Formats: sequence, C-alpha cells, structure tokens
Amino acid sequence: MPLNDIRIKQAKPKDKAYKISDEKGLYLEVAPSGGKWWRFKYRYDGREKRLSLGVYPEISLALARDRRDEARKLVATGVDPSAHRKATRLAKVESNGNTFEVVAREWFAKWQTTKSKNHSNKVMRRFERDVFPWIGRRAIADIKPQELLTVLRRIEERVVETAHRAKQNCGQVFRYAVATGRAERDVTSDLKGALTPWKPEHFASITDPEKIGPLLRDMYAYRGSLQVKAALRMLPHVFLRPSELRLAEWKEFDLNAARWDIPANRMKTRQDHVVPLSSQVLEILSELRPLTGGGIYVFSGRGPRNPISDNTINKALRRMGYSTKNDITGHGFRAMARTVLDEKLGFRVDWIEHQLAHAVRDPNGRAYNRTAHLEGRREMMQAWSDYLDRLREERESS
Repeated sequence: MPLNDIRIKQAKPKDKAYKISDEKGLYLEVAPSGGKWWRFKYRYDGREKRLSLGVYPEISLALARDRRDEARKLVATGVDPSAHRKATRLAKVESNGNTFEVVAREWFAKWQTTKSKNHSNKVMRRFERDVFPWIGRRAIADIKPQELLTVLRRIEERVVETAHRAKQNCGQVFRYAVATGRAERDVTSDLKGALTPWKPEHFASITDPEKIGPLLRDMYAYRGSLQVKAALRMLPHVFLRPSELRLAEWKEFDLNAARWDIPANRMKTRQDHVVPLSSQVLEILSELRPLTGGGIYVFSGRGPRNPISDNTINKALRRMGYSTKNDITGHGFRAMARTVLDEKLGFRVDWIEHQLAHAVRDPNGRAYNRTAHLEGRREMMQAWSDYLDRLREERESS
C-alpha cells in the first residue's frame, strides 16, 4: 500500500533498522536513532542496487517520489542512477576548479613572472574590479561571447581603453584555458569590432634636435629639490622608464666602474639590465651622493626610506610649461634617444634596442644577455651624453 504522511509520522524507531515500502521501488528506511531515509531500489545490469534520495522531513513524500521517477527514467535509458550521481558531483567539483577566476589567477601566476610589479598589479586590479564580480564564478568553458561582451560594455561605459585592455587580458586567460584543456575556444575572437574603436596613444616626445636643446636648458634651470633636479637631468642621458629611474638604489651602482646594474625584479622585462654611465651621469650622481648616499634610494622623496613619487618627473615637466599629453613625458625620453641615436648619430639599432631594455635576439633567435655589446653601448652612451650637452649649450654660448 502506498505511503502517506500520517504513516510516515507514526513510524517509530526499533532496535534494528526497518523499511516501509511505498511503490515503484521507493521505500522509507527508519533507523534505530529515529532518522528516516528515503531509498530507491532498482536493478541495473542484473544486480540489485539502492540509491539514497534524502532524509524525511527535509525531503517530503512528494519530492521523494519525483526523485524516484527521475531515477527510473535513467534506468529506462540504460543509465545507472548511482553512477550518474557520482559523475554529476565530479563534474561540479571540476567546474568549481575551472571557474574563470581560478583559471585567470593560475594564468596570472605564470604570466607575471616576466612583467613588472606595477604592470602586473594593474592587470590583477582590472580583473578584480571589472571582471571577477560578474563572471569569476562561472565555469570558463560555459562562458558565451555575449556574456563576456556584457561585462566589457559595462567597463566601456566608463573608459573605452580599459575595456579593450580587459578584453585582451580575458583573451589571454581563455587561450590559457584552451591550452590546459579547460575550454574549447577563445570567445574573445567573436567580439572583434564589438567595442568602440580605440588606438593606443604613444607617449609624447620631442625628437627634433632644434627643440631638444631648449627643453634641456629648461630642465637645467628647473627650481626644485636637488633630488628632483638630479632625476630630471639624468633621465635623458640614461633613457630608462621613469619607474626604473625613480626606484634606483645606491647599492646598484659601481661608480668606479661607471656601471649601473638594475636587477630583473625592477625591470618591466624581468631581465637584469646594465646601464653604462657617461661622465655627465657620474657628475650628477657625485653631486647627489652627499645628500642621499646614506639612505636606500638615490632619488629619495619624503624621507630617506621613500623614493620620489611616480608622478614627480611629469609634474616637474608641467611646471616648466610642457604638456605631458602633447609635448613630452618622462617616458618620452626613450623615443627621443631611440630616434636621434639612430637617425642623427648612426648607432647600431640592436645596441639602441638593447640599451632601451627591449627584447633583442641574435641571428640564431637567442636572447642577448645583459652584457652583450657592452663596450659598444658604453661608447654610445658617452656619445649620447656629449651630444645632449652640445644641444643644451648651443644657444647658451651664442
């Protein structure tokens, strides 16, 4: 006789577990402790098997019957309900381990080893602020192009550039998921042209020697702290990225050997870098050393334990009347050196690129080490400093 709620509630525990049958293989097992468990008895592959359907009263009689009927349908189609449940649970576990956020953080851990801390931090902040809250917990294999586009459009409403950079980073994650067997394809490829067009802007720079001279004179006439004046004067000579200059530590310098060894963890490329020091740069450092040489940083800011800020150079340029959007930025001295050393002074392009800390490879495709062409680069750096001095002094002497 089929069960009803009255019979279930009246079922009392006994010394041993016993069962009360419903129908079509469903029964209620009453334990000595008083617990009541729904079970489904079925035959699969010639063997009698049982499937747990939950505990009464959390699982009502009606819901237990629904679960039994679902299990019966699986048996009818040749599927073992117990094996199906295990496979479903396993798929859920794998899905939780393959969410977009999990895969993204795994990709990031490998990717960041070759990037600067500042750059990698920006990428992770972009994920955490603009992407993870919306699709971070979704299985990466289930994310559709339209779903990702919705996320990107939300960013686009704020900043178009950030939306394009987020799309690029998401594409890197999807391609990593494909390579590691957790996604079938990179869905960002379907979003080409879906965002408002955007072109990366190059850092403003001055490459005309007629304009470089006045700029240098303005920089030498700048009124500010000795640390900022020294940083301004030194940057054109070494043409490093501003962050690589401002974080310079005295321990990295060998003034007797006229050499600056920057460790990989401070370089954008994550490669050790050598800067041969011209006599002009040595003079700047010698003037500054009595003031900051007892501390960590060459260009100390507020206190000996802190460097000048990342906006110091650009702020000084703006104070001198230069637009960092249209005229020159701290980063723009790299383009200045790259252009003039090649087009005006005729130095080898691979020497220039190497000194810019760009990826340079030999004819066999191998990356040059940090000391490659060091003597040639030393000659180039001194010639560059001498050239800058001539440009700066031309109008002063006339």
